[in-house]
Amino acid sequence: MAAAPQVAARGRGATGHGADSPGGCGRGVAAAAWSARQLSRRGRGRAMDRFVWTSGLLELGETLVVQQRGVRLSDGEEKVKFDSGVLLLSTHRLIWRDQKNHECCIAIPLSQIVFIEEQAAGIGKSAKIVVHLHPASSNKEPGPFQSSKYSYIKLSFKEHGQIEFYRRLSEEMTQRRWETMPTGQTIQVNKDPRAGRIRAVGIVGIERKLEEKRKETDKNISEAFEDLSKLMEKAKEMVELSKSIANKIKEKQGDITEDETIRFKSYLLSMGIANPVTRETYGSGTHYHMQLAKQLAGILQTPLEERGGIMSLTEVYCLVNRARGLELLSPEDLVNACKMLESLKLPLRLRIFDSGVMVIELQSHNEEEMVASALETVSEKGSLTADEFAKLVGMSVLLAKERLLLAEKMGHLCRDDSVEGLRFYPNLFMTQS
Repeated sequence: MAAAPQVAARGRGATGHGADSPGGCGRGVAAAAWSARQLSRRGRGRAMDRFVWTSGLLELGETLVVQQRGVRLSDGEEKVKFDSGVLLLSTHRLIWRDQKNHECCIAIPLSQIVFIEEQAAGIGKSAKIVVHLHPASSNKEPGPFQSSKYSYIKLSFKEHGQIEFYRRLSEEMTQRRWETMPTGQTIQVNKDPRAGRIRAVGIVGIERKLEEKRKETDKNISEAFEDLSKLMEKAKEMVELSKSIANKIKEKQGDITEDETIRFKSYLLSMGIANPVTRETYGSGTHYHMQLAKQLAGILQTPLEERGGIMSLTEVYCLVNRARGLELLSPEDLVNACKMLESLKLPLRLRIFDSGVMVIELQSHNEEEMVASALETVSEKGSLTADEFAKLVGMSVLLAKERLLLAEKMGHLCRDDSVEGLRFYPNLFMTQS
């Protein structure tokens, strides 16, 4: 496709987003004229010349791999006005769409990428992925810029998720699926009349560079796994130690005082979660909350069994954040993850009482048995307040009150609400009849 006729027909001229840019993602004739004036100024340009305008729709044979919000594009070391958008990775292209103006959408073929590298986050700086690119082809379709003085761009991840995106992009660069599932002519080719076949231009050079990058990556992975093996050996020792302490607590429950038992359990809890789910690893969307829900189910099942199958969300929040160490979890993320427990068919579920109190309970938690147990305890004592009931059954006052209110709702208990407080009695109309 010839670039010039398309610009005239569609009104999609090159636009600028640097310090001298008129701003926005407009694609009209005025923008094209402004771009031409810019190019005449001593050949100045941007690294964004590899990008082309696109509708953002996937082509036939192209598959979406992963997407991440809050990504800023930088032209080498210079910032441009592609501040905040959604970055999509497909099997064939990198696509960036402005979060506010969805018509502003640009893309670059994966075949244009030489290699990628990571830049860690700093104080006040987001983590970045640096993408090194081949020079733009002479017959490239229209894009935001027409020339460049840089050979790379930077992707800044304001809302995290760069680890997962880097992993997926590395996999696509290795698998090179754009070659096995072509959507069109993505690499310039020349017809060789003597051989009677299509000959790719520049493929050998690209493959050589990628092979060098793979060798370097393999070397780094080998060195990392040497350190990881040593760490895993120590981790196994710590796991065995924790099991040993837990078994001693169970075997010598009578010989160990309550204070010593609490201290031992605090030691086990302080070891924390080995690999906590974070936004840096799984992004900020539904996938993150799903992985978090699975991890919560793994670490909360034993504490729930020890506490009678139910815990308030406040207790869960404190327990989980203490185990996560520095990777603290927000209350909002905890609630969103807990809402997915039942839909993921995990052994736990979130329950909200009529009073608004939220708890986590085992799927096997039997409500009728709990109510019957509460009725039996109140009947033995004649009457009980929530505080007295909590001390007898060994649970928090909040959960004890909810259990008594539930028994009252089901008609097994009745209340006396006076200046002395709320006291529950057996419902004689039910028991004596």
